[in-house]
This record gives sequence, C-alpha cells and structure tokens, in this order.
Amino acid sequence: MLIHTIDEVREHVKKWKKEGLSVGLVPTMGALHDGHKSLIVNSVEKCDKTVVSVFVNPIQFCPGEDLDKYPRTLEEDNNLCENAGVDIVFAPSPKEMYGEGHILSNDFLTYVIPPYFYVDKLCGKSRVGHFDGVCTVVNKLFNIVQPDFAFFGQKDAQQLIIIKKMVNDLNIPVEIVACPIVREKSGLALSSRNKYLSCTEKEEAVVLSKILFNIKACYNTGIVDIEALKDTAYSLLNENHDLEYLEFRDENDLSEKEKADENTRVFIALKIGNVRLIDNISLKH
Repeated sequence: MLIHTIDEVREHVKKWKKEGLSVGLVPTMGALHDGHKSLIVNSVEKCDKTVVSVFVNPIQFCPGEDLDKYPRTLEEDNNLCENAGVDIVFAPSPKEMYGEGHILSNDFLTYVIPPYFYVDKLCGKSRVGHFDGVCTVVNKLFNIVQPDFAFFGQKDAQQLIIIKKMVNDLNIPVEIVACPIVREKSGLALSSRNKYLSCTEKEEAVVLSKILFNIKACYNTGIVDIEALKDTAYSLLNENHDLEYLEFRDENDLSEKEKADENTRVFIALKIGNVRLIDNISLKH
C-alpha cells in the first residue's frame, strides 16, 4: 500500500498497535536494491507489520551534492516492497515532511543535532551538516511510525552508530537492528549511487572492498600496527582512485584506535570519477 501522508500512516499504525501487532520500519531514500531488500526481509520476518519509507531527504544533502539527480524510482520501489511483503510504503513529499514553504535551514526548522564527537570525522568531516539532516528525518520517521524495530545497514556504519546514540540519548522506544552489508560477487558493496558508475568505473570501484578484505586478512595474521595495515592498502590504489580517508575507529563510539583489535572497524571513502563511495569492515573474527 503506497501512502503519501503522515495522517494516513498514523491511522494504520494506531490500528495495528491496538491489535497488539509489532511494527518494523525500514527508512530509505528509494532507488531500492538488494541491500535494501535484505533490510526489508529482516523486518518482514521479525515484525507483524512493516513500513518502508521512501524519501529523498533534502536536509541531509550538502551544497553541491546530488540532491537533484539522486535516482528516484518510486514505481519500481513500490513493486519491490509489495513483492517482499511490505504493508506500507510511505513516500511523503518535502512539504508533507517539513511543512508549507519548508524553509529547510536550521534558522527556521527544528533540527536534531548529534554529538560533535561523532560527526567531526569520517563522512561528517567533508559533509558538514549531513548527520544533522539524517538524525532529524529519522527522528521524525520514528515519531510518525512509532516502530518497535528499525532496520539499518552496516554499509553506513557511521550513520548507524550515530542513530544508536540518538535513540539512547533521547530515550526513543525503538530497537535498532543492524543488518550486514550486501555485496556483489565482485565484493563491491551495494549502493544506490553505484548507478552513477560506468562499467569501467564499476570495475575500478572494487578496490574499496579489496583494500578492506586485505586489511582484515593481514590483521588475522597478527598485524595490529595501524600504519602497517594502511600500507597494505596503498599498493592497491592507482591514479583513478581519489582516496578521501582510510581510518580505524572503535565499533561503538568512533574513537580513533591506536592499534587494531576486535572492536575496530575500518572505514574507507574514495572517489571513482565523480562518484563518492564508502565502505567498511569489522576486524572482529
């Protein structure tokens, strides 16, 4: 069932709650792929009812980013959700989410601002304000849908950690379910932005997962020195790879690691052509 208004979603959820049914939420920006489908499958299996939101959230895009050209495929997304057993696809407009006129600066709109410690690193360093927009829209979705469970992919691991922090700090009654990264056979992590890649660029993009898998393999041999582990990555890079960061962070609070251990997650971001891609891996055995 495709729904565009907050009131209609709330009507259905109110009815479900009266019947004692559990509700799962899968927040997305659409352009759904098998990675999203894995989140949906998890929700459908775990919950009595599942809501998938499809909303390209304007306030999480920074100036010069791809808001206008971000892929919008609502008809295909709705079909995928229906076939997967989703009960509601919630596809609001910016006006529905942010009000008449929707002046989307924090001069006029109430934002949820995550802790600076969590956002002044990794993607937050180059995408200033991005996680403010993410936390604001996710909090709004939690308020609208009131889910018992919400499903997020490990591919956006920094986002996942920040959302868990927000839920804990603001006492939001929802359980966050982290779902594994889904990859192509090549190792490339699935992403809606992969659609921007040419065939050649897609082959080049496999370098992200190669670097991460290689680092984990080296760690498994007993190497814990971070500079030594980083050195294993640089030999895989070439002039087509514009590395933004390669960092070793704590799984729980994103603090920088002095040496690799079981609580380390390795984060990478690089550009292939004009496409910025991210990936990560846990060093846990």
